[in-house]
Amino acid sequence: MNRRAVITGLALLAVPCLAQDPRQIMEEVQRRQRSDSQHYEGTLEVIGGGNRIATKRWMYDRLGSFGASKAILRFVAPPEVKGVGLLIVNHADKASDQWMWRPNIGREQRIAFQDRSTRFFGTDFSFEDLEERDVAQYDFKLLSDEGAAWKLESTPRKSSQYTHSYLWVKKDNYTVTRLELFTKKGLMRTIDYRDFELNKGVWTARTTEINDVTRNSRTILKFDKLEYNSPMKDADFTIDALRRGV
Repeated sequence: MNRRAVITGLALLAVPCLAQDPRQIMEEVQRRQRSDSQHYEGTLEVIGGGNRIATKRWMYDRLGSFGASKAILRFVAPPEVKGVGLLIVNHADKASDQWMWRPNIGREQRIAFQDRSTRFFGTDFSFEDLEERDVAQYDFKLLSDEGAAWKLESTPRKSSQYTHSYLWVKKDNYTVTRLELFTKKGLMRTIDYRDFELNKGVWTARTTEINDVTRNSRTILKFDKLEYNSPMKDADFTIDALRRGV
């Protein structure tokens, strides 16, 4: 996820108004997260039953922002998953297009819409969780003012495995610190964002912890080598690039 902002006097004056309007709150969250591109390398610890830990690493690149972005993530370790990649092409008016490259079979696999709720390659992220959606694709409701943060409800306007979500937004820097994601069966996942730092004007959580409530499993993702607004090319976000490992 992508955070950018410099707080101006005008933004500060707008805060009381934002507090009354959940859509304006989320538009401000998105405005402060916006960047032209993002690169990071991440370490993932997948913690399953019996506290068994599997460690993986991936690289992530994204060009564009929110509803119109393209992203490639690729595992770089351990050897049994090295080279596995996912291309995500986000759209403003429909679910993303996604293709996964698996070097062991030497071909890409298009991820069918009905499979978006499945786990991505042994992590607790579903394929849908790796999308990047514009706030215009949701309806919002302000549930409570908790002092340092607002609690909001979001409901997707386009097809999703989730019926609704609860999210907490800090008032001082408009960062989302927690998500609770619900399906028709109830609470499915929680996501906590921690260890925020300001990088080129973007408040970014260096640690993301996602819990799959139904599986009693969690994945902790930690960023390093984080960069925003580095030059990138559209040609690096194609199926050919996915196959080449570019």
